[in-house]
Amino acid sequence: MFRVLFLLLSLAAFNVQAGLKDLQPMQYSVNGVSLAAVEVGNPDGEPVLMVMGLGSSYLLWGDGLIDGLVGSGYRVILFDNRDVGASQRMDHLGDPVIWWELLKNQLGFSVNTAYELQDMAADAVQLMDALEIDQAHVVGASMGGMIAQIIAYEYPQRVKSLTSIMSTSGAPHLPEPTDAAMESLQSASYATDEDLKERNRQGFWPQGVPRQMMAIFAAGDRSESVKRIEAKTLVLHGRDDGLLPVAHGEHTHQLIQESEMVIYNGMGHNLPADVVPKMVADIAEHIQGN
Repeated sequence: MFRVLFLLLSLAAFNVQAGLKDLQPMQYSVNGVSLAAVEVGNPDGEPVLMVMGLGSSYLLWGDGLIDGLVGSGYRVILFDNRDVGASQRMDHLGDPVIWWELLKNQLGFSVNTAYELQDMAADAVQLMDALEIDQAHVVGASMGGMIAQIIAYEYPQRVKSLTSIMSTSGAPHLPEPTDAAMESLQSASYATDEDLKERNRQGFWPQGVPRQMMAIFAAGDRSESVKRIEAKTLVLHGRDDGLLPVAHGEHTHQLIQESEMVIYNGMGHNLPADVVPKMVADIAEHIQGN
């Protein structure tokens, strides 16, 4: 279920921030919702906006990746998307009937959505406004990568660079998830109350997933829009990704002119411990070049 697990990375010669769980986010009223956000790192450094994936709090970025960016001297902005973590929950909008909406999607009909990915992109941009940030390096993972792409083509003047991690253009010709990935995706539907509490503590919020899934389905094929991205772009993907197979990242790379791509061996839709240091270095090098 779009799980992004970043393990600890040791850094020398820098005062590493407290663990993400120890940070106290502030609430910002943006785009008609309340978002929980926190800043770490050098307040005078170039801002890096981190956009997390489906049902996931900023906690799931993990201390290792964030400490790595902080150690490179950046002002890192972490926030929970709407319907996740400490940000405003959208339960009042109701839960979609997943099987019916999936059937409609497969038949080519539009799905009912409580909100759209464009709304979530606008949330992030208005958060930048609230923090008085004109431009940021935008980093997004999975659904967060889709949102980051939307920010890049809808608000190009706000994006200094784009890093799209294990994400997709939504093109219909791209391969479907593996059976194992689909089973993992569906398992959250049968979670007990205790399971939900534990997942919430870990930074994963299955309660908002159905509404966010509908936003993804409603976005459909964004290939023509992704082609418009002009920001310097880095595409990162795992060779063994079962949820969004590597062809999704390759297609994004093909669509964006002069983008660069790194494929990590031994990585699925997650971040193995031995990948984290390389990813930190790749993102930092990309940002430094923009």
